[in-house]
Amino acid sequence: MLLYIDGAVRPESRTRELADYLAGKINCNVEYVRLSEENILPMDLKTLSMRDESCQKGDFSNLYFKYAKQFAKADEIILVAPYWDLSFPSVVKAYLENICVVGLTFSYSDEGIPVSMCKAKKLYFVTTAGGTIADDAYGYGYVKALAQGMFGIDEVLLVKAEQLDIYGSDVYKIMSEAKREIDKLFT
Repeated sequence: MLLYIDGAVRPESRTRELADYLAGKINCNVEYVRLSEENILPMDLKTLSMRDESCQKGDFSNLYFKYAKQFAKADEIILVAPYWDLSFPSVVKAYLENICVVGLTFSYSDEGIPVSMCKAKKLYFVTTAGGTIADDAYGYGYVKALAQGMFGIDEVLLVKAEQLDIYGSDVYKIMSEAKREIDKLFT
């Protein structure tokens, strides 16, 4: 199963265009999570307390845990995350907070080291930027560290197109080049 996590907000998202192209190259059943259509909220005390209590009891029957369960069983993952304000949309961060669940997506070893409970071995981080991506650390780098360090996803790949809104940029050419880069991943 390919889990397609769509963090794009705009109906005509160029980031989603690249992700759709990528998804077409992967031969899997696709499950979509359109974050703009979900009611994913950042952690607050009430949610954190409920999650902690559920983790301690090993009771994940609350609907809140559906995203973590879905993430854990995915074979491959596409995360669609436009480059906003040196990172990605806040709903993507909220989603990531919500899937970090001890007992579903990871556990801890006796030494306190995260141990993956996820099935996926590959995650594609797809992003586009109107300008230049200044530093991957706050977007792709963060997701890569989380995916590898907590979820055990060894292969985290960056798919990107930049400078799409720079005056005089050939958007068609930039997007076509990004799609050619995607093609290279499957040759």
